[in-house]
Amino acid sequence: MNEIEVNGASPLFNTDGLQYREFPSDFTKIRYYTLILVSSAPSRIKETNLLEQQVSELIKNGIAHGNKRDPRKILKVWYNFSHKSARIIVEDQGAGFQGIEEWNKFNRRRLECLRDQNFEKLVNYISFRSHENDEKDGGNALFAALEYWNGGLVFNDKKNAVAAKKIFSHADAGDKLGDFQPWDIDSDRPVPGHQ
Repeated sequence: MNEIEVNGASPLFNTDGLQYREFPSDFTKIRYYTLILVSSAPSRIKETNLLEQQVSELIKNGIAHGNKRDPRKILKVWYNFSHKSARIIVEDQGAGFQGIEEWNKFNRRRLECLRDQNFEKLVNYISFRSHENDEKDGGNALFAALEYWNGGLVFNDKKNAVAAKKIFSHADAGDKLGDFQPWDIDSDRPVPGHQ
């Protein structure tokens, strides 16, 4: 997946079986909100904090760009983390990410430079800037998000909600027989010798 999709009818927006939380748009509490959500994830899928980092970016974007850090606005989050996958939907009360097509175009050019190993031209595609970005925010988290959320990353039609899914391989989850410990209470495998 090399582009951000816009499709409010995507199955990734189905909230059946997902937990739900609401947070005020307090930028200083992004880490706290992230830890509340990720604490429900099995330890084997946290992947050296990659899950935490990606969830944090979605929350940060909703608070900073969507709700413009207005603490009166609410961020809605639906989520589920299992050994096999991570699913999250983050919806803000903003006008939506109107620069998606512009970002996709920029990313296509960036990927062409990488494919062609045209590093001289690549310097023009290091950091995406729209009229809403400041010097500290260049839309670069989306590059990592497309790589990380391998089960899909899609915005609703209003573009104020994003749904994402990560599918974990056994290697991602550290699910090797030698790694299993009987005290892994969040494991979905039986304790050896205790069927």
